[in-house]
Parts: sequence; structure tokens; C-alpha cells
Amino acid sequence: MGVVLDTVGKLIASYLQKELPGYEPFTPSDPEHLRGVIEPGDVLLVEGNNRVSGIIKYLTQSTWSHAALFVGPIDGATEPDGEPHVLIEANIGEGVTSAPLSKYFPYHTRLCRPVGLMFEDRNTVCRYAINRIGFGYDTKNILDLMRYLIPLPIPQRWRRRMIAFGSGDPTKIICSALIAQAFDAVRYPILPKITRAGSRQARREILHIRDSSLYMPRDFDISPYFEIVKPTIVHGFDYTSLHWADKQKPLQEVAGQFGVFPEAIKSPPLVPEEIDQEATLPA
Repeated sequence: MGVVLDTVGKLIASYLQKELPGYEPFTPSDPEHLRGVIEPGDVLLVEGNNRVSGIIKYLTQSTWSHAALFVGPIDGATEPDGEPHVLIEANIGEGVTSAPLSKYFPYHTRLCRPVGLMFEDRNTVCRYAINRIGFGYDTKNILDLMRYLIPLPIPQRWRRRMIAFGSGDPTKIICSALIAQAFDAVRYPILPKITRAGSRQARREILHIRDSSLYMPRDFDISPYFEIVKPTIVHGFDYTSLHWADKQKPLQEVAGQFGVFPEAIKSPPLVPEEIDQEATLPA
């Protein structure tokens, strides 16, 4: 029976991980800028394009369906072309694995950085994730996989709990849960502790969210303790140097030495001019 469940689980995982055709990110990553600013301990959010990504984005009402932790080059983990693996992530059917940064260059991504995290704690977070490489996702736990095949729509108040429905140990290594556990190892917060809530139902939601299995990729985006890093503007951004389709040259070259507005426009005086008392008024 265990062999049958394992086989069925692998088939479901393969179906959920299959990428959908026609995906084109609205704002793809800039590889060079991203490589230049990303640091160990940063969380890379990804807008995925496989079947499970679409369902997670619906359940979480967010752009982000996946999260990976940047830990820097990992010893002994490289691509055939020599590119080092620098990301730790957890995927359905694969478990905890490492990956190169270039894996997500074609996708829309967002970089979230823990603010004020000490160097020693940053290393602890990265080491926690690296030590869990090889932890497998238990494909025998069919409930963990079949919940993503449940027909939509799902009531909004149940969507977050759908991520952890039927969860056992395997669910605790989904992408966002793995990263949440790593930061919890040094007691770095992700979401604020709210003591007030508008209703009893909302208060229960806040208490449940402390469990790592209930964290979502978007929680790093909305966390008040993580800074959103925009790679294209970190080292300065000059909009006048951009080449637009309807202009052959950058704005500065088009304007020349006179600037965008060649002639200065003189504002009218705020105080009326004095009337010459000696002037003869017309009859």
C-alpha cells in the first residue's frame, strides 16, 4: 500500500510542478543588478508559473507563489557550467534543494532583506537552511498534495489554512515554512505580534500564523521587519539616460545644453505695479 501511495503522490507532484505555457513576466529580473545587490540572508520572492503557483497565488491573494533563501555559494553544489548554487528552497516532490540564482532570472521577483540582522545571526539562518538540504517531501502524504486539486473557489477566511490543511512533517518544509523556521532559530520576527484584533476570528488567525507551516511567501513582503530592495535603483537611477521607443536619443541629448525647457518662463508679479500719480488719467 505504501508503494502505491508513493507512486500516486509522485504523479500528483509532477502534475502540480508542470509549468504552464505562455508565461511572460510583466517586469522580469535584471540579472546584473540582482547579482550585485543580493546578500546572504535575503529572501527572494518569485512569481511562479506552474499549476501549484497559480493555486497558491489565489489562496494567498498575492503575486508571490514561491520563496527562496540566498545563502551565498554552497560548497560542492554547482551547475555543469560552473555556476555556484546560492539559493535554498523547498519544492513539492523534491524537498529541500539548492539552486543557482540564474534559475529565476526569467521570472518576476522581489528581494526582501531582514533589517538589522547581526552577522552571526545571519550566518546561523543560512547554516540552518543549508543543513536541511536533502530533507524530502513525503509524497505518501496525499492530503498534502491533493489539497491543491480541490475545486475553487475557496472562502477567503479558509485560504491561509488551506496551505497547512492535513499537514504533518512534510508540510513544515514548504518554501516559506523552511525560511520561517530558519529566522525563528535566531528569533528574528517576520510578522508583528498584534495584541488587538477587530474580532475573535481575527484574533485566532493571528495566533495560528505563528506556526511556521502557515507562513506564506507574501508574509516576507508585508513584514515590517523586512526591507524591499529594488536592484535597479540601489546604486542610483537616472531616468534621463533611458532609450524610449519613440525617441532616438536619451532625453539629455535631445534637450541639449539648454535643458528640457530652453526658455525660462517668468512668473507674473504677485504685487500690482505702482501707478504713476503724475500721469493724466483718461477722461
